[in-house]
Amino acid sequence: MSTTSHTTGNPGAHGADHDGAMRRTDRRRGGHVHGPTGHEVPVTHAPTATAAPPETLVTTALPASGAGARWLAVTRIALALVFLWAFADKTLGLGWSTPSERAWIRGGSPTRGFLANVEVGPFTDTFHTLAGNALVDWLFMLGLLGIGLALLGGVAMVVTAWATSIMMVMMWAAEWPPARFTGAGEPSGSVNPLVDYHLIYAVTAITLAATFAGHSWGLGRRWQNTRLVRRLPWLR
Repeated sequence: MSTTSHTTGNPGAHGADHDGAMRRTDRRRGGHVHGPTGHEVPVTHAPTATAAPPETLVTTALPASGAGARWLAVTRIALALVFLWAFADKTLGLGWSTPSERAWIRGGSPTRGFLANVEVGPFTDTFHTLAGNALVDWLFMLGLLGIGLALLGGVAMVVTAWATSIMMVMMWAAEWPPARFTGAGEPSGSVNPLVDYHLIYAVTAITLAATFAGHSWGLGRRWQNTRLVRRLPWLR
């Protein structure tokens, strides 16, 4: 009599393998696993370490504030009045440095009196040639007016600083403070061989631009936010 043997798997072992596979699958899915009693057991995951973004050092020039900002505004307005007064006096002949008969509106030259009397320095002949030139007169007067108005309004401070510096350095060269005596041997009147008020004005204009002095008591903030200045930042 032949005997047929039937091989049956161990139900306990098979169930254990099945439960283990389920637990591994659930771990990968981040859900719950079923414990031996059939209850769901939450699976906790260790936090994944993420690299912190590198710190970025941002340096932004900020306008001065408080009393410092107010004094910068006072300085800006005072310097503006220096240029605007020079323009008005030379244009109208108010009688301070320009007599009425030599007023620009009466045919006088705003530059002749200054440049024609240059007596010292290596650029004497050059300045004598420029004295009374109509183009030089217009450039000089427009420079005085433009610088004065820009400083008064607190706008285009960077351009104004450049324009002021160029004009003042040229006037410094015309007076040439390093010279103690003129070509005729007379005292030049210089009291400092390096620094005079022209250079002080230039340095002041640069300082006002660098400290955003137009933002206090001026239109600097509005000017800076205009479409033109956003497209051309050098006009700030």
